Amino acid sequence: MMKKFFVFAIVIIVAGFLYYQMADEKSSSPENQIINNSSISKIDMKITSSAFENNQNIPAKYTCDGENTNPPLEFLDVPANASSLVLIMDDPDAPSGTWVHWTLWNIPATVHLIEENSAPLRVIEGKTSSGQNKYGGPCPPSGTHRYFFKLYALDVPKLELPSHSDKAALEQAMEGHIIGQAELVGLYSR
Repeated sequence: MMKKFFVFAIVIIVAGFLYYQMADEKSSSPENQIINNSSISKIDMKITSSAFENNQNIPAKYTCDGENTNPPLEFLDVPANASSLVLIMDDPDAPSGTWVHWTLWNIPATVHLIEENSAPLRVIEGKTSSGQNKYGGPCPPSGTHRYFFKLYALDVPKLELPSHSDKAALEQAMEGHIIGQAELVGLYSR
C-alpha cells in the first residue's frame, strides 16, 4: 500500500513539473516575443514638436488666431519594421464631441520630420470635421482644450483609402496593422 502511494506521489510531482515546464516554454516562444516586442515599440516611439512641449500651450501661430499652419513635428524611435505612418490630430474637448483637425496617411516610415506649414509629398490628407482636407488649427469656442497629435506605425506600406475618408474610416483601415503608437498633447485657449 505504501509503495502504491509513493508511486502515485512521484507521478503527481513529475506531471506538475512537466506542466510548468511547458507553460514556461510557451511564454518564451517566438510568437509571444513578437507580441512583447510590439508592445515595447508602442511605449518607445515618440512624437515631439520644437514649437511646444507635451501638455504645454500651442503657440497662437498654429491656431485660427494666427497663421493656422501646422506646427513642426518630429517622429523618434519608429519601429524598424514599420512600413508607413499615420497622423491624426483631434480635440476631445469640443462641445459637439471629438473634433478632427488633421489626418494624414501613407506617410513613408522613413519620414521623421514634418516641417511647419507642410505635409510630406504623396501622403493623403483626409477629411476633417470642418469638411476640408488640410490642417485646421485649434480654435476652441471657450476654455482650454487639449489637442492630441497621434502617431501610428503600421505594418503595411499603403492604406487604400480615398482622400474624402474621415477619421472613422481611417481607424477602421488601420485595425490590425498598428505596430507602434505615440502621442503629443498641446493645449490652447482663447
